[in-house]
Amino acid sequence: MKYIGAHVSAAGGVAMAPGRAHAIGAKAFALFTKNQRQWQAKDLSEKEIDDFKKNLDEYGFRPEHVLPHDSYLINLAHPEIDKRQKSLDAFIDECRRCEQLGLTKLNFHPGSTLKKISDDEGLALVAQALNTAITETDSVTMVIENTAGQGSNLGFCFEQLKAIIDQVDDNSRVGVCLDTCHTFASGYDLRTPETYKKTMQKFDQIVGFSYLHGAHLNDAKSTFSSRVDRHHSLGQGNLGIEPFRLIMQDPRFDNIPLILETIDDSIWAEEITRLYSLTNSQ
Repeated sequence: MKYIGAHVSAAGGVAMAPGRAHAIGAKAFALFTKNQRQWQAKDLSEKEIDDFKKNLDEYGFRPEHVLPHDSYLINLAHPEIDKRQKSLDAFIDECRRCEQLGLTKLNFHPGSTLKKISDDEGLALVAQALNTAITETDSVTMVIENTAGQGSNLGFCFEQLKAIIDQVDDNSRVGVCLDTCHTFASGYDLRTPETYKKTMQKFDQIVGFSYLHGAHLNDAKSTFSSRVDRHHSLGQGNLGIEPFRLIMQDPRFDNIPLILETIDDSIWAEEITRLYSLTNSQ
């Protein structure tokens, strides 16, 4: 079964997010558990935590179908020790907030070398950070999002995702989120049944579908292999609708959160309905 949703606002408190997801017909959703553009945030109150869990239950969402995203400020590959530690501290706080809310996953971008260290060094730093975060938290799975490879961002190829996973001591606490726009922009084609099959075979061979814990469903304003991260609404960009039909009919994407981050939130309900219609198309 497919669990489709969108990255909804948590304005007014995290407890508001489940209702917003329900209102657009979602069966999954993503959110920020704190302001994504600030380092500091107030601790979650017991009331916020209780209200979030009650609303999750009221609207029929299961914790494993919620894919929180960490702050955009965090860079676990930062080449400067003090700034990397600041990112790690913030990342651990995000993990703990997820656990307080009863959630099982935290989606994050691997980080950037800022062109001051090699990619291999950056990947090793990310893995070291994950190892520390795992020892200092209880249960949350840390879900690495593949990137478009813009600038010096890591995680744009499957080999880099695998390199991080291989250096994590407890593989049961790490996973991957595939973003369709990022995948396409980084040089993996999804536009035809043939290229989709080839890309997914490569992902399975290098990383493995056992590590797939979520996906972001976005069309692309960016062109193929451009290494530019520009999302678009479904069917309106350079991917077209075919990759989403293929994903909707691919059982390897069952039972994980499939999250829209498309650019027009006013049509998210329509996009969710359209995606569900593709599960039955021929």
